[in-house]
Amino acid sequence: MENLIFSLEATMPIFLTMIMGYIFRKIGLMDEAFVNKLNKFVFTAALPALLFEDLATADFIEVWNGKFVLFCVAATCLSIGAAMVISFLWKDRSIQGEFIQGAYRSSSAILGMAFIQNIYGNAGMGPLMIIASVPIYNIMAVIVLSFFKPNRGKMDGKLIKKTLKGIAANPIILGILTGVLWSYLKLPQPVILMKTVKNLGVLATPLGLMAMGAAFDEKKAFAKLKPAVTAVVIKLLGWCGIFLPLAVMIGFRNQELVALLVMLGSATTVTCYVMARNMGHEGILSSSIVMLTTFCSAFTLTGWLWLFKTLGLI
Repeated sequence: MENLIFSLEATMPIFLTMIMGYIFRKIGLMDEAFVNKLNKFVFTAALPALLFEDLATADFIEVWNGKFVLFCVAATCLSIGAAMVISFLWKDRSIQGEFIQGAYRSSSAILGMAFIQNIYGNAGMGPLMIIASVPIYNIMAVIVLSFFKPNRGKMDGKLIKKTLKGIAANPIILGILTGVLWSYLKLPQPVILMKTVKNLGVLATPLGLMAMGAAFDEKKAFAKLKPAVTAVVIKLLGWCGIFLPLAVMIGFRNQELVALLVMLGSATTVTCYVMARNMGHEGILSSSIVMLTTFCSAFTLTGWLWLFKTLGLI
Protein backbone atom coordinates (compact mmCIF):
# COMPACT_ATOMS: atom_id res chain seq x y z
CA MET A 1 0.00 0.00 0.00
CA GLU A 2 2.87 2.37 0.81
CA ASN A 3 4.38 1.90 -2.66
CA LEU A 4 0.98 2.51 -4.27
CA ILE A 5 0.65 5.78 -2.35
CA PHE A 6 4.17 6.80 -3.43
CA SER A 7 3.32 6.04 -7.05
CA LEU A 8 0.01 7.89 -6.90
CA GLU A 9 1.69 10.92 -5.33
CA ALA A 10 4.18 10.96 -8.22
CA THR A 11 1.69 10.42 -11.05
CA MET A 12 -1.67 11.87 -10.04
CA PRO A 13 -0.55 15.54 -9.81
CA ILE A 14 0.67 15.21 -13.41
CA PHE A 15 -2.64 13.69 -14.51
CA LEU A 16 -4.69 16.29 -12.61
CA THR A 17 -2.70 19.15 -14.14
CA MET A 18 -3.76 17.86 -17.56
CA ILE A 19 -7.36 17.77 -16.38
CA MET A 20 -7.04 21.38 -15.23
CA GLY A 21 -6.07 22.40 -18.77
CA TYR A 22 -9.06 20.52 -20.15
CA ILE A 23 -11.40 22.28 -17.68
CA PHE A 24 -9.84 25.69 -18.39
CA ARG A 25 -10.56 25.18 -22.11
CA LYS A 26 -14.15 24.16 -21.42
CA ILE A 27 -14.89 27.20 -19.23
CA GLY A 28 -13.21 29.63 -21.64
CA LEU A 29 -9.98 30.48 -19.79
CA MET A 30 -8.03 29.01 -22.71
CA ASP A 31 -8.81 29.07 -26.41
CA GLU A 32 -7.14 27.45 -29.43
CA ALA A 33 -4.95 30.47 -30.22
CA PHE A 34 -3.69 30.66 -26.63
CA VAL A 35 -2.99 26.92 -26.49
CA ASN A 36 -1.02 27.07 -29.77
CA LYS A 37 1.12 29.93 -28.46
CA LEU A 38 1.62 28.11 -25.17
CA ASN A 39 2.83 25.01 -27.00
CA LYS A 40 5.23 27.09 -29.08
CA PHE A 41 6.62 28.80 -25.97
CA VAL A 42 7.22 25.48 -24.20
CA PHE A 43 8.83 23.97 -27.30
CA THR A 44 11.14 26.85 -28.20
CA ALA A 45 12.03 28.27 -24.78
CA ALA A 46 11.00 26.41 -21.61
CA LEU A 47 11.80 22.84 -22.66
CA PRO A 48 15.25 23.60 -24.14
CA ALA A 49 16.06 25.47 -20.92
CA LEU A 50 15.00 22.47 -18.83
CA LEU A 51 17.13 20.07 -20.88
CA PHE A 52 20.09 22.44 -20.81
CA GLU A 53 19.94 22.73 -17.02
CA ASP A 54 19.63 18.95 -16.51
CA LEU A 55 22.71 18.25 -18.63
CA ALA A 56 24.86 21.30 -17.83
CA THR A 57 24.71 20.62 -14.09
CA ALA A 58 25.37 16.87 -14.39
CA ASP A 59 28.79 15.53 -13.40
CA PHE A 60 29.37 12.81 -16.00
CA ILE A 61 32.64 11.58 -14.45
CA GLU A 62 31.51 11.30 -10.83
CA VAL A 63 28.47 9.11 -11.51
CA TRP A 64 29.87 7.12 -14.43
CA ASN A 65 29.12 3.38 -14.66
CA GLY A 66 30.04 2.10 -18.10
CA LYS A 67 28.10 -1.19 -18.02
CA PHE A 68 24.94 0.52 -16.78
CA VAL A 69 25.17 3.32 -19.37
CA LEU A 70 25.77 0.82 -22.18
CA PHE A 71 22.70 -1.19 -21.15
CA CYS A 72 20.54 1.96 -21.01
CA VAL A 73 21.70 3.02 -24.47
CA ALA A 74 21.15 -0.45 -25.96
CA ALA A 75 17.68 -0.86 -24.43
CA THR A 76 16.66 2.61 -25.57
CA CYS A 77 17.83 2.11 -29.15
CA LEU A 78 16.26 -1.36 -29.42
CA SER A 79 12.96 -0.02 -28.04
CA ILE A 80 12.90 2.74 -30.64
CA GLY A 81 13.69 0.31 -33.45
CA ALA A 82 10.98 -2.12 -32.33
CA ALA A 83 8.43 0.72 -32.03
CA MET A 84 9.23 1.76 -35.61
CA VAL A 85 8.60 -1.77 -36.88
CA ILE A 86 5.31 -2.05 -34.96
CA SER A 87 4.14 1.34 -36.30
CA PHE A 88 3.84 -0.12 -39.80
CA LEU A 89 0.90 -2.23 -38.59
CA TRP A 90 -1.33 0.85 -38.75
CA LYS A 91 -2.98 1.66 -42.05
CA ASP A 92 -3.10 5.35 -41.12
CA ARG A 93 0.52 6.35 -41.82
CA SER A 94 -0.08 9.86 -40.43
CA ILE A 95 -0.01 8.51 -36.85
CA GLN A 96 3.28 6.58 -37.19
CA GLY A 97 5.50 9.32 -35.77
CA GLU A 98 3.28 9.93 -32.75
CA PHE A 99 2.87 6.20 -32.11
CA ILE A 100 6.63 5.54 -32.23
CA GLN A 101 7.45 8.42 -29.90
CA GLY A 102 4.65 7.61 -27.46
CA ALA A 103 5.61 3.93 -27.30
CA TYR A 104 9.26 4.43 -26.31
CA ARG A 105 9.70 7.82 -24.64
CA SER A 106 9.54 7.90 -20.84
CA SER A 107 9.11 10.77 -18.43
CA SER A 108 12.46 9.89 -16.87
CA ALA A 109 13.57 13.37 -15.85
CA ILE A 110 10.34 14.53 -14.22
CA LEU A 111 7.93 11.80 -13.16
CA GLY A 112 10.64 9.15 -13.01
CA MET A 113 12.97 11.10 -10.74
CA ALA A 114 10.09 11.83 -8.36
CA PHE A 115 9.41 8.09 -8.22
CA ILE A 116 13.05 7.23 -7.42
CA GLN A 117 13.28 9.92 -4.74
CA ASN A 118 10.08 8.66 -3.12
CA ILE A 119 11.67 5.23 -2.75
CA TYR A 120 15.27 6.06 -1.78
CA GLY A 121 15.13 9.66 -0.61
CA ASN A 122 17.74 10.61 -3.22
CA ALA A 123 18.27 10.51 -6.97
CA GLY A 124 20.06 7.15 -6.86
CA MET A 125 21.13 6.04 -10.34
CA GLY A 126 18.59 8.39 -11.89
CA PRO A 127 21.01 11.05 -13.18
CA LEU A 128 23.19 8.47 -14.94
CA MET A 129 20.12 6.86 -16.50
CA ILE A 130 18.98 10.30 -17.71
CA ILE A 131 22.40 11.05 -19.20
CA ALA A 132 22.30 7.73 -21.08
CA SER A 133 18.71 7.84 -22.34
CA VAL A 134 17.19 11.34 -22.45
CA PRO A 135 19.49 12.77 -25.17
CA ILE A 136 18.68 9.73 -27.33
CA TYR A 137 14.96 10.14 -26.55
CA ASN A 138 14.96 13.74 -27.72
CA ILE A 139 17.24 13.41 -30.73
CA MET A 140 15.38 10.37 -32.03
CA ALA A 141 12.04 12.07 -31.39
CA VAL A 142 13.07 14.95 -33.65
CA ILE A 143 14.23 12.49 -36.32
CA VAL A 144 11.11 10.30 -36.06
CA LEU A 145 8.68 13.21 -36.11
CA SER A 146 10.51 14.72 -39.06
CA PHE A 147 10.69 11.62 -41.23
CA PHE A 148 7.22 10.32 -40.33
CA LYS A 149 5.46 13.66 -40.73
CA PRO A 150 1.86 13.53 -42.08
CA ASN A 151 1.59 14.33 -45.79
CA ARG A 152 5.37 14.13 -46.00
CA GLY A 153 5.28 13.10 -49.67
CA LYS A 154 7.93 11.11 -51.45
CA MET A 155 11.25 10.79 -49.65
CA ASP A 156 13.77 12.34 -52.03
CA GLY A 157 17.01 14.28 -51.70
CA LYS A 158 15.25 17.61 -51.32
CA LEU A 159 12.96 16.36 -48.56
CA ILE A 160 15.85 14.66 -46.73
CA LYS A 161 17.91 17.86 -46.88
CA LYS A 162 15.00 19.90 -45.56
CA THR A 163 14.39 17.37 -42.78
CA LEU A 164 18.03 17.31 -41.70
CA LYS A 165 18.12 21.10 -41.67
CA GLY A 166 15.06 21.14 -39.45
CA ILE A 167 16.65 18.63 -37.09
CA ALA A 168 19.85 20.69 -36.80
CA ALA A 169 17.90 23.86 -35.99
CA ASN A 170 15.50 22.17 -33.57
CA PRO A 171 15.44 23.94 -30.16
CA ILE A 172 15.45 20.60 -28.33
CA ILE A 173 18.63 19.48 -30.08
CA LEU A 174 20.28 22.85 -29.45
CA GLY A 175 19.36 22.67 -25.75
CA ILE A 176 20.86 19.18 -25.43
CA LEU A 177 24.08 19.98 -27.28
CA THR A 178 24.61 23.20 -25.34
CA GLY A 179 24.05 21.44 -22.01
CA VAL A 180 26.42 18.57 -22.83
CA LEU A 181 29.16 20.93 -24.01
CA TRP A 182 28.70 23.16 -20.96
CA SER A 183 29.16 20.18 -18.65
CA TYR A 184 32.03 18.62 -20.62
CA LEU A 185 34.00 21.89 -20.83
CA LYS A 186 33.20 22.64 -17.17
CA LEU A 187 32.16 26.18 -18.02
CA PRO A 188 31.24 28.51 -15.15
CA GLN A 189 27.70 28.30 -13.79
CA PRO A 190 26.97 31.73 -12.32
CA VAL A 191 24.17 31.61 -9.77
CA ILE A 192 22.21 34.39 -11.47
CA LEU A 193 22.38 32.66 -14.85
CA MET A 194 21.48 29.18 -13.61
CA LYS A 195 18.61 30.40 -11.43
CA THR A 196 17.20 32.30 -14.39
CA VAL A 197 17.48 29.25 -16.63
CA LYS A 198 15.88 27.13 -13.91
CA ASN A 199 12.98 29.57 -13.55
CA LEU A 200 12.37 29.25 -17.29
CA GLY A 201 12.81 25.47 -17.33
CA VAL A 202 10.36 24.75 -14.51
CA LEU A 203 7.59 26.23 -16.65
CA ALA A 204 7.94 23.47 -19.25
CA THR A 205 6.10 20.71 -17.40
CA PRO A 206 3.05 22.52 -15.93
CA LEU A 207 2.44 24.67 -18.99
CA GLY A 208 2.96 21.73 -21.34
CA LEU A 209 0.57 19.58 -19.32
CA MET A 210 -2.16 22.23 -19.24
CA ALA A 211 -1.75 22.95 -22.95
CA MET A 212 -2.10 19.25 -23.69
CA GLY A 213 -5.21 18.95 -21.54
CA ALA A 214 -6.73 22.02 -23.17
CA ALA A 215 -6.14 20.64 -26.66
CA PHE A 216 -7.44 17.17 -25.83
CA ASP A 217 -10.36 16.17 -28.07
CA GLU A 218 -12.18 13.19 -26.59
CA LYS A 219 -14.01 12.36 -29.85
CA LYS A 220 -10.79 12.18 -31.86
CA ALA A 221 -9.07 10.34 -29.02
CA PHE A 222 -11.63 7.53 -29.03
CA ALA A 223 -11.20 7.27 -32.80
CA LYS A 224 -7.50 6.48 -32.18
CA LEU A 225 -8.11 4.28 -29.14
CA LYS A 226 -6.60 1.07 -30.59
CA PRO A 227 -3.12 2.51 -31.39
CA ALA A 228 -3.20 4.44 -28.11
CA VAL A 229 -3.93 1.33 -26.02
CA THR A 230 -1.33 -0.65 -27.97
CA ALA A 231 1.30 2.01 -27.22
CA VAL A 232 0.31 2.05 -23.54
CA VAL A 233 0.68 -1.73 -23.18
CA ILE A 234 4.06 -1.64 -24.95
CA LYS A 235 5.25 1.31 -22.87
CA LEU A 236 4.22 0.13 -19.41
CA LEU A 237 4.57 -3.64 -19.77
CA GLY A 238 6.33 -4.62 -23.01
CA TRP A 239 9.76 -3.06 -22.64
CA CYS A 240 9.93 -3.99 -18.94
CA GLY A 241 9.02 -7.59 -19.71
CA ILE A 242 11.80 -7.81 -22.30
CA PHE A 243 14.69 -5.83 -20.82
CA LEU A 244 14.33 -6.11 -17.03
CA PRO A 245 14.89 -9.90 -16.95
CA LEU A 246 18.03 -9.31 -19.03
CA ALA A 247 19.16 -6.65 -16.56
CA VAL A 248 18.70 -9.09 -13.67
CA MET A 249 20.69 -11.76 -15.54
CA ILE A 250 23.52 -9.27 -16.11
CA GLY A 251 23.60 -8.51 -12.39
CA PHE A 252 21.84 -5.17 -11.90
CA ARG A 253 20.13 -4.81 -8.52
CA ASN A 254 18.60 -2.23 -6.16
CA GLN A 255 18.98 1.37 -7.39
CA GLU A 256 20.25 0.28 -10.80
CA LEU A 257 17.18 -1.90 -11.33
CA VAL A 258 14.77 0.81 -10.15
CA ALA A 259 16.37 3.36 -12.48
CA LEU A 260 15.96 0.92 -15.38
CA LEU A 261 12.32 0.38 -14.38
CA VAL A 262 11.75 4.12 -14.56
CA MET A 263 13.47 4.36 -17.94
CA LEU A 264 11.54 1.47 -19.46
CA GLY A 265 8.17 1.53 -17.72
CA SER A 266 7.29 5.04 -16.55
CA ALA A 267 4.64 7.18 -18.20
CA THR A 268 5.16 8.73 -21.62
CA THR A 269 6.42 12.29 -21.22
CA VAL A 270 4.25 15.30 -22.01
CA THR A 271 7.09 16.48 -24.24
CA CYS A 272 5.78 14.00 -26.82
CA TYR A 273 2.65 16.07 -27.27
CA VAL A 274 4.48 19.42 -27.30
CA MET A 275 6.96 18.25 -29.95
CA ALA A 276 4.33 16.50 -32.07
CA ARG A 277 2.14 19.60 -32.24
CA ASN A 278 5.07 21.85 -33.07
CA MET A 279 6.44 19.56 -35.78
CA GLY A 280 3.35 19.25 -37.94
CA HIS A 281 1.47 16.41 -36.23
CA GLU A 282 -2.10 16.47 -34.93
CA GLY A 283 -1.11 15.58 -31.36
CA ILE A 284 -4.34 13.74 -30.45
CA LEU A 285 -2.71 10.29 -30.31
CA SER A 286 0.19 11.70 -28.28
CA SER A 287 -2.13 13.28 -25.72
CA SER A 288 -4.13 10.04 -25.41
CA ILE A 289 -0.98 8.00 -24.80
CA VAL A 290 0.37 10.48 -22.24
CA MET A 291 -2.88 10.64 -20.29
CA LEU A 292 -3.40 6.87 -20.26
CA THR A 293 0.20 6.00 -19.34
CA THR A 294 0.27 8.67 -16.63
CA PHE A 295 -2.83 7.26 -14.95
CA CYS A 296 -1.97 3.57 -15.39
CA SER A 297 1.72 3.83 -14.47
CA ALA A 298 0.88 4.38 -10.80
CA PHE A 299 -0.38 0.81 -10.72
CA THR A 300 2.04 -0.87 -13.15
CA LEU A 301 5.14 0.65 -11.52
CA THR A 302 3.86 -0.47 -8.13
CA GLY A 303 3.32 -3.96 -9.53
CA TRP A 304 6.88 -4.16 -10.86
CA LEU A 305 8.24 -2.90 -7.50
CA TRP A 306 6.23 -5.52 -5.63
CA LEU A 307 7.63 -8.22 -7.92
CA PHE A 308 11.20 -7.01 -7.41
CA LYS A 309 10.81 -6.96 -3.63
CA THR A 310 9.18 -10.39 -3.62
CA LEU A 311 12.12 -11.78 -5.56
CA GLY A 312 14.62 -9.99 -3.31
CA LEU A 313 16.07 -7.88 -6.12
CA ILE A 314 15.64 -4.51 -4.40
